[in-house]
Amino acid sequence: MLNRQVYMQQETIIGVDIGTTSTKAVAFGVDGKLLFQYAVEYPIYSSQPGYAEQDPEQVFKAVLQTLQVIVEKIRQANYSLLGVSFSSAMHSLIVLDAADNLLTNCIIWADTRSNLQAEKLKQTETGYDIYLHTGTPIHPMSVLPKLIWLREQQPDLFAKAARFIGIKEYVWHKLFGEFIVDHSVASATGLFNIFHLTWHNPALQIAGISPQQLSKPVPATYCNYNLKPNYEEQLHLPENTPFIVGANDGCLANLGANAMDDGHLTITIGTSGAVRVMARQPATDRQQRIFSYILTPEHYVLGGAVNNGGVVLQWFRDTFYSSETATAKNHNEDPYALLCNDAATVPAGANGLLFLPYLFGERAPVWDASASACFVGMRFGHTRAHFVRALLEGITFNIYSVAKALEQVAGAVSKVYANGGFSRSALWVQLLADVFNKEVHLTETYESSAFGAAIVGLYALGKIDKLEDAAKLVTITKTYTPNPENHQRYQKNYKIFEELYTKLKDTFSQLDDLRNEP
Repeated sequence: MLNRQVYMQQETIIGVDIGTTSTKAVAFGVDGKLLFQYAVEYPIYSSQPGYAEQDPEQVFKAVLQTLQVIVEKIRQANYSLLGVSFSSAMHSLIVLDAADNLLTNCIIWADTRSNLQAEKLKQTETGYDIYLHTGTPIHPMSVLPKLIWLREQQPDLFAKAARFIGIKEYVWHKLFGEFIVDHSVASATGLFNIFHLTWHNPALQIAGISPQQLSKPVPATYCNYNLKPNYEEQLHLPENTPFIVGANDGCLANLGANAMDDGHLTITIGTSGAVRVMARQPATDRQQRIFSYILTPEHYVLGGAVNNGGVVLQWFRDTFYSSETATAKNHNEDPYALLCNDAATVPAGANGLLFLPYLFGERAPVWDASASACFVGMRFGHTRAHFVRALLEGITFNIYSVAKALEQVAGAVSKVYANGGFSRSALWVQLLADVFNKEVHLTETYESSAFGAAIVGLYALGKIDKLEDAAKLVTITKTYTPNPENHQRYQKNYKIFEELYTKLKDTFSQLDDLRNEP
């Protein structure tokens, strides 16, 4: 009877991760154990080349649905809910009118329509100064070039705009009726001064907007207990359940992986990918290759994000494994396992086949929205399995190049943590260890952003004294040791990979011009 009573009193916290292709709600115990999780997917809309948008209402409904499911699971298990904390993808832009009605869809990080505006600004002293103060590279991913594009290309819509917000701000406003943005998400807009924690006036002037058109910046620990009654009833939540605003998914992935010390590198590959280290102060790079985002004023995350992660593997799966994918789904099997099994039959280096993974242009380290994907070194003997292997290696080489740039700014890497969907593939994680020639550690949950949100929630609610206490909640479940022979092979391939972009950059630009011709 005593054990039953203790079980009934177990406390939980929910981390909600509003991602690019889905929203996940994950319930964790106060000991860090994952208890329940549920995800809802939604599409990306591309009405013309370079456009990447989502329907904010679809995303909001996904948040509600995932919360409903997890809250019900918590209720059925007789656990008590401490609160709900958020993570979200960065760089999104939604335009609202004076009545808070939508004037646009949610323009996401993958949207490259503002490439010309970004390139023009990047070449100026003003652009470089904005980068130094905001920590966000000038690139069409960020909100600043998106705003310039809107002002120049859609002046009538821009004139009607009363507010410019991101997807988490949209969700938060629907739930609570207030416009706030956490410092972490704000620091990824290119509009926020990471040293003063205020909107950066020179960037706002370039964009043509005022601070009143943006949300109020707040720390990651900001709480609201006043959920609108209709949502409180719909979600079956206890009255006055605290909601914590949390941070951006990149910062939280480092926290959730316990990569808090100098030299501890986190590699996340989901739809996109990122390489990050934690630091006590922001840092910038003369070549503008890395970002500096805020978790708290004592915790900054430095790194680089890539467009081309698992989405490239998804493209290859849907294009060249369509029949096998349909069969696997009908049998509730993972179609990606088939691709990885094929890749495992091919030796490291894919017999001289190389892949540049710029299927969606690229952010770090080249910051070139015109870059294209290509296979190089094709021969008659190469099979579909070789192409899969080269694809995995190309994505990993690109991640490696970001890590090398980051080391030049932030210092040598001593430890590597991996998370994101790719960490479920033993082949891919081993490949990563071989390329980096370092041990790669996996934590108990690969949903590190949701876990990071939960940790911030526990901190905000006083359940842990400091974020570093997260170390007690993180369990290393597996470590991959590099294969020296494979590393030597990869070093030779990487040298060629590194040279290819420089040789093909002008060609990529010419091809991009052809694609954009009417």
